[in-house]
Amino acid sequence: MNAFPSRVLSTPMADQLIAHLRDRHGEVLFHQSGGCCDGSSPMCYPVADFIVGDQDILLGEIAGARFFISPSQFEYWKHTQLIIDVVDGRGGMFSLENGTGKRFLTRSRLFTEAEFAALPPVRSGNTAV
Repeated sequence: MNAFPSRVLSTPMADQLIAHLRDRHGEVLFHQSGGCCDGSSPMCYPVADFIVGDQDILLGEIAGARFFISPSQFEYWKHTQLIIDVVDGRGGMFSLENGTGKRFLTRSRLFTEAEFAALPPVRSGNTAV
């Protein structure tokens, strides 16, 4: 068990959809960008089809998929634990779940002061946490 809280978690429903997408597309990753077209939805991409930026921050892994966030979104969300869930609906235009009738959704909760103090530093780009 980790001595520190996870910055990103996934629900069992999200884990199931990630497994389904991995079966169809191979290894996947997530990026929480806060972009204009799909808002701040977590976007799922094939690993080979997405170039992680040098400044993107690796928050952790969910269901074996690395989860990155843009620096500006990290500043906004750094005090919260992201919980990736799935709801009925249309997925992000460029995200792999589009067309499945499901979409990924980011829920969050504030870290306690003790949890926030225990968090390890984050790393940029493709460097593992």
